[in-house]
Amino acid sequence: MKELVPFFTWWRSTVIRDREIVDAQVAPEHLGPSPELEAALEAWSGRAYWSEEDGEGRITLIRILKRPRSERWGLHVTLFAVTFVTVIFGGALLNGVWVPIPTSAERLREALRVLGGAFGGAPEMAAAFDFALALMAILLAHETGHYVVAKYYKINASPPYFLPAPWPVNFVGTFGAFIRLRSPIVDRRQLLEVGAAGPWAGFVVALVALAVGLERSAVVSVQGATEQFVAVGSQLDLFLGNSALMVGMRELFVGEGTVQLSALAFAGWVGMLVTMLNLLPLGQLDGGHVVYALFGEKQRMIGTLVWLGLIGLGFLPGQWWWWIWAVIILLLGRGRLGHPQVLDRHRALPAGRRPLGWATALLFVLTFTPVPIHY
Repeated sequence: MKELVPFFTWWRSTVIRDREIVDAQVAPEHLGPSPELEAALEAWSGRAYWSEEDGEGRITLIRILKRPRSERWGLHVTLFAVTFVTVIFGGALLNGVWVPIPTSAERLREALRVLGGAFGGAPEMAAAFDFALALMAILLAHETGHYVVAKYYKINASPPYFLPAPWPVNFVGTFGAFIRLRSPIVDRRQLLEVGAAGPWAGFVVALVALAVGLERSAVVSVQGATEQFVAVGSQLDLFLGNSALMVGMRELFVGEGTVQLSALAFAGWVGMLVTMLNLLPLGQLDGGHVVYALFGEKQRMIGTLVWLGLIGLGFLPGQWWWWIWAVIILLLGRGRLGHPQVLDRHRALPAGRRPLGWATALLFVLTFTPVPIHY
């Protein structure tokens, strides 16, 4: 910091854990910034960004004070690999291939045989591999979006933790993924960008998977079905609900009729559902980050109304799982639906970042699916 002090008229330094956060006012002669200040900022080891919402010449600086601890990359890679396998098994179930949980040597050999078929190009397992590859790419893109932006702002963030799931219970084979933020978020600008980066990155990959997958899907005749729903595979007796985006994609790539989704298209649909669930404006979900960045403390009221809306959706026929999701959200937030305060809670969100917040809110509206699964 000593090399930057001569450029400031005043500054305030806050040390939290292993980070130093500086709020400073640039001297009038160095506004612009001056070539000297610009060169000094480029040579500085931390992250700096202008905070025009606090007045002309206000700048925020963040630097790491000590080397962070080594990440347990072996754990993260292992969780990714195990989740990839369980998602392949989930894809196998979607295509009518039963994979036993390996509770014995015989069942383990059978599971390994199925897995070998997936990597060996067996025709009945090709779709399962496509499904797993697409879904894991969506989840990885989502968490990488959070991770990269967090690292840009010198936030101490963990690599993604992937969560495998027993495929006979959870037929997609995973409970998702998450990263841990070990240092506080400074202001609403950081919160918005970190929170929105994940859904947008995952959405782009999901959109590609959905578009390519719909080209491979087929229109089928299913008694009692309408074009408001899409059938999944021949082995599962269920239909998938529509979002506004799903309706548009189906009209663009398939046209009218009930669509039997390919494995790749189903992975894209699941990616859209994951995006929607993460963008619910509750607690520390991505949507909670975005809405708090836009509205501050009003997020608590918005979140409460949305949570009550989830309870209401649970009364729809067959949609009781919304109640489970509502309870999970409460447990994750330790009974709170409001978002925790950022370090500098009085600093407004810059006007130039608000379009990103509103675009992310629109993404939630376009992917919102009130009846995700229709039996």
